Amino acid sequence: MGGTFDPIHTGHLRMAEEMAEALNLSQVRFIPAGQPPHRHLPRTSALHRLEMVRRAVAGNPRFAVDAREVEQPAPSYTVDTLTALRAEFGPDQPLWLLLGADAFAGLPGWHEWRQLFALANIVVATRPDAGATRPDALGAELKQELAHRQVPAGSATGPAGALVLQNMTALDISATRIRATLARQGSARYLLPDAVLDYIHHQQLYLSP
Repeated sequence: MGGTFDPIHTGHLRMAEEMAEALNLSQVRFIPAGQPPHRHLPRTSALHRLEMVRRAVAGNPRFAVDAREVEQPAPSYTVDTLTALRAEFGPDQPLWLLLGADAFAGLPGWHEWRQLFALANIVVATRPDAGATRPDALGAELKQELAHRQVPAGSATGPAGALVLQNMTALDISATRIRATLARQGSARYLLPDAVLDYIHHQQLYLSP
């Protein structure tokens, strides 16, 4: 599960927990982006974001942190990260890329995005009331992938190539809103783990909009 995690919040953690349960995952690796190529640079340094993720996942034995994208000097592409993970785990180990609905809708803009299906299965977090993953809301390329790759969560057992749409608990929490709340010195309690909020206050992060 990649992302800028600027900052990591309860929505990220709940998504990972529900995905792990639905797919019977042995581990969820949180991989903070170092220099994400598809968006503006994060507000907070990669090292701060990495430390917040480490604090957020501490205590959950199924969660782990992977710092490889933070530690590399070049922009981090998901296809490169999955290629490295595939080399690490071998050709037969099922790997899953966890995506939110908005990220999935923008997938055709990613570097070598079709290659992702050769490297991993993809699961997309959806909500019953969200339209981003409705077939009629997707572009032609994604509709095509969805038509021949989509399977129910329990039937995807291969190492790569499957596409699952998984309904998740609807939590209307965003990092953008958290940053705005902190900038106006409002309370972000219960939107993110206490350990992360303590770190934010100690390091005086997100003091301005």
